[in-house]
Amino acid sequence: MNICVIGVGYVGLVTGACFAEFGIKVTCVDNDLAKIAGLKQGKIPIYEPGLEELVAKNVRENRLQFTEDLEEAVKHSLVIFIAVGTPPDRQGRADLQYVRAVAEAIGRTMDGYKIIVTKSTVPVGTGKVIADIVRQHQKKKHAFDIVSNPEFLREGSAIEDFLRPNRVVIGAESDQAVAIMKDLYSPLYLIETPFVITGVETAEMIKYASNAFLATKISFINEMANICERVGADVQQVAKGMGLDQRIGPKFLHAGPGFGGSCFPKDTQAIVQLAKALDYDFEIVQAVLRVNQRQRQRMVDKIVRAVGSPRGKRLGVLGLTFKPNTDDIRDAPAFFIIKKLQALGARVQAYDPAGMPEAQKILKQVDFKNDAYEVGEGAEALILITEWNQFRNIDWPRMKKLLQRPVVVDLRNVYDPVRMQRQGFQYYGVGRPALE
Repeated sequence: MNICVIGVGYVGLVTGACFAEFGIKVTCVDNDLAKIAGLKQGKIPIYEPGLEELVAKNVRENRLQFTEDLEEAVKHSLVIFIAVGTPPDRQGRADLQYVRAVAEAIGRTMDGYKIIVTKSTVPVGTGKVIADIVRQHQKKKHAFDIVSNPEFLREGSAIEDFLRPNRVVIGAESDQAVAIMKDLYSPLYLIETPFVITGVETAEMIKYASNAFLATKISFINEMANICERVGADVQQVAKGMGLDQRIGPKFLHAGPGFGGSCFPKDTQAIVQLAKALDYDFEIVQAVLRVNQRQRQRMVDKIVRAVGSPRGKRLGVLGLTFKPNTDDIRDAPAFFIIKKLQALGARVQAYDPAGMPEAQKILKQVDFKNDAYEVGEGAEALILITEWNQFRNIDWPRMKKLLQRPVVVDLRNVYDPVRMQRQGFQYYGVGRPALE
């Protein structure tokens, strides 16, 4: 079976490479000629552990190819995945201009029965919109089916999430389309992956509901952390006690500076706007967004309490991406925090293992360093914002000699407060009693 994936961004490239790993012939399409040219030369435009090797392997074995020729890719494929961006517009709604453009191109190009699958995160009802656009632009009437097959890929572990998912959601109205989609995912039956077969609209809603709920867990534990600080409790232990309840679970109960990235901020805003368009106030998710934004300012306030007035002080920042094991800086809390500290007069020096090339385009007057120890040199505080593994095993005696003052502000609760205090540091975590 031949398939094509339109869009070689994060979702599209991972999807294409993983389907090729399943033994399927995959053509990835994009209108960004430079990106396609780079992929043909083995240059991966995103940082994702294992992706470069997976792409190279499947290109070498002739199961994966890249092209800018959408027409040829569509004609030679039975299943067409739409994996283009759906960024928020000024109102926070999902902008479907790229999805619409692809639907038009598919309609003009298709020469027989096709299954058109949305991988992009799209508002409920987009499947019908795509179907209408395809019909309007067909040169000759051909049968097709619309399928919603939302992705649940976590940046930093996307390949594992695709090859060993918690579930596969297939939303379709046609038995034929469901059967073909199941065939595509047939290797997952061997590991007994659950499949959720439903209608298109329900599948579209599952994606938004999942992300909105996970974002809610993050904002909830951050609210608990703020209360814990006031009463002298430790949010780490509170979260552990909660998470052992199987009705709750331990995931996404880690206090910190709030969520960022390409999904949670965008998808929570989109579901709020969808609800408003239906004359309904989604009050819980509205609160989640407010709490998330407020949490970032609370982190700035925490740093100020730890160092005093930041004016003229050199502060070291570890981590710029919104999470470890990715180069994605979209809506990363670090950017808000750094800019606020700069506005208060701080001089910031920073390091991130993967995010600095993109960060350098946005953050001005930041002194970018080569490693954690350069960040600490001469700084009046060391601030951990992204919990990369290499930051978990710092040589603290060495770091203490480099720092101007032995102050550590741990916005991810990575370090042991008692151990830090014993080594002579003033330690500040999130939702933990301050130790000085």
